[in-house]
Amino acid sequence: MRLRTMLIWLAVVPTVAMGTQVAVTAERLLVQADHLRDDLAASKRIGEPLFRLMAELQAERKTTAARWAGTPVPDADLRDRRAATDQAVAEFRRLSADTGGRPESAQAAEHVSDVKTRLDQLTAFRSRTDARTGVAAQTIAYYNGVIDGITGLYQGAFSRTDDAALVEESRPVVAMISASEMLARQDTILTLAGPSRELTPAAFGEFLDDAGAHRHLYDTWIVPYLPPAEKETYEKVTSSDAWKTKLRVENAIIAQHKVTDAGMKLPADVGAWPAAYQEFAAQLVELGTQRSRDLLAHADANAGELETQVYWLVGGSAGALLLVVAVVVVTTRSVLRRLRRLHERTVAIAEQTLPDVVARLHRGQPVDDAMLPSVSGNQDEVGRINDAFARVVAVSVDGHRQLAAERHGFGMFASGIASRTGNLVSRQLSLTEEIQDTFGHDEALLAELMRSDQLTVGMRRQVENLLILSGGEVPDPHTEPMRVADLLREAAAEVEDFRRIERHALDEASVEPSVISQISHLLAELLDNATRFSPPRSKVVIRAELVADGLSVEIEDRGPRVGVAGYEEMNRRLHSAPPYSELAENAHRLGLFVVGHLADRLKAKVTLRRSVYGGTSAVVVLPNDLLARAAAPAGAAAAVSAPVPAPVPVPVRRAAPEPVPEPTAAERPEPTPAPSPALAERTPALRPVTAESGTRPALPERVPQTHMTRQLRTPRAPEPEPGPGTDTPEEVADAWADYEEGTQKVEAELRQEQDQR
Repeated sequence: MRLRTMLIWLAVVPTVAMGTQVAVTAERLLVQADHLRDDLAASKRIGEPLFRLMAELQAERKTTAARWAGTPVPDADLRDRRAATDQAVAEFRRLSADTGGRPESAQAAEHVSDVKTRLDQLTAFRSRTDARTGVAAQTIAYYNGVIDGITGLYQGAFSRTDDAALVEESRPVVAMISASEMLARQDTILTLAGPSRELTPAAFGEFLDDAGAHRHLYDTWIVPYLPPAEKETYEKVTSSDAWKTKLRVENAIIAQHKVTDAGMKLPADVGAWPAAYQEFAAQLVELGTQRSRDLLAHADANAGELETQVYWLVGGSAGALLLVVAVVVVTTRSVLRRLRRLHERTVAIAEQTLPDVVARLHRGQPVDDAMLPSVSGNQDEVGRINDAFARVVAVSVDGHRQLAAERHGFGMFASGIASRTGNLVSRQLSLTEEIQDTFGHDEALLAELMRSDQLTVGMRRQVENLLILSGGEVPDPHTEPMRVADLLREAAAEVEDFRRIERHALDEASVEPSVISQISHLLAELLDNATRFSPPRSKVVIRAELVADGLSVEIEDRGPRVGVAGYEEMNRRLHSAPPYSELAENAHRLGLFVVGHLADRLKAKVTLRRSVYGGTSAVVVLPNDLLARAAAPAGAAAAVSAPVPAPVPVPVRRAAPEPVPEPTAAERPEPTPAPSPALAERTPALRPVTAESGTRPALPERVPQTHMTRQLRTPRAPEPEPGPGTDTPEEVADAWADYEEGTQKVEAELRQEQDQR
């Protein structure tokens, strides 16, 4: 996961969580406010009709009780009372059917259904009352049940709200409704006593229960919860004469009643009850109504407060979220900007500065430390990362500086060893030439001396390889351009098995003197590789011709097949100078490394590929900058266009870096015709350097054909025409066995090299 994504998630997750919490809280508050509004609407819609229905039922119950008690009640009054009750019932049924789209609770639905069921029986109980059938207590109990259902509806309506404070505040209102019903029942029971002032024991017990319940409700559930203003009103009611009359009548009924055969005889003080009841009952109803209004107003205020809280919550949360988003955006952009700058600096240092510093160190050039990152000392995370990277770069540069110093020191050491060894080899060649001059009359010894001379030349080439790989320069004594034909001959003379090399210079061209030794060394390494990895008696062909990009030199052998991957790997090493770490892993392929480094110096391109004969073809393309501007004399091309046989060639040794003046004509002995042009091509060896004096003494320069033995100075007899072979079948079989043995040896070496990869 990207850092930008992580930072965004770190901002998004808390923001979404906070927004979700705000949304949930706001929704809960809005739902609570909505429910409270619905409760208020329902209370206003059905509360007043329900209260009116309860009052009408209480009044009809009292009238019915008077009718049962024998108190004269006009029929018109009874009909009017029943009509008022029927009107309240019809309105209740209509409003209870319209719930305003809000589903009712199971308890409220049960209360409504119970009230409606009881109201359906109202006509039947009226008929019983008119016909005086049944018992009065059953009729009064019916009215009591309907009113209890209405009280339950009140209690359920107020308990549905989600506001706990309103639920707590609604309890006194419900208790006041219940207390009002207790007083109405007391009044109904006293009305049921009639003029005779006699009650059944059951009715007398109900009166006492209702009186106790009324006092308990006011003392426990009403008065303690009344606000100060309403409590003051209640105290005025309880201190009035009507309330005192109520208490006096209740006490008289409890203390002064008489038990008779018909029931309970009430005292004469009962006559003061109706007038007092009318007064304090109205006051208590007004107090309950005021408490209900205050409750509804408080609920309305709470709903508005909840909506206001929602608005403030949403507005404040939106502002906080915007602030958080702004802070996160600014912080994220700042962090990402610093990280982007750090990344750009790191990439620039890793891809440009550091490689340039390492390259300069490898070349032995000084490095400016101002180019490298420095420790800033910042204590924040990005600063510490920058300082850590600066320390890593410093350690890396110090390591490369030390490694470059060690490589330079080792190169100087190897170059010194190679120079001293080269001087010894040059002295060895000089000694060999002196021995050849002294004992040249002995043909067998001369052949061995020539072989020793060839091996010494190979040793010198290996010393020059060490010079090349250690960063030194191959000594180049040439001061004049060299023809390509002579260059091919000089390169072939460096190879031990030079007799198998067939040279073709297809175009007349010359190369600059400053690169003759390097080109000759490069071609000699390729020729040596071709002769070693091809059958012993096969030919190695080298041909040179001018092409569009310069001079093309192709070396073709008859060696074993090499896979495509093998050619790709070798060409990779040849197209760019390989590092010394690969040299440590492929020390057995020293020649490829030497050729690669020489090609890199000469800006030449060397490519290995499969030849049409199944062997390997090495193509060297030398750029035009290495070719001499002046052309060779005309007619020379004809002399070099055909293969030049070399029956007894001797390797050509490059002269010392400083040219030596040629001897005068008087000092030169008279030349003698030589049958072998190869011997005439020999040049002096490397000039030795004495460690004691530090000077380079001039070597004696040999004049062609003056140091030849007497046997070689005489004209050579013409060779007879080749006739049919005189080899026996056994000799031919032996030669073929030698060829097979050489081929198998080369294939085994190739397999070993592939296994080492």
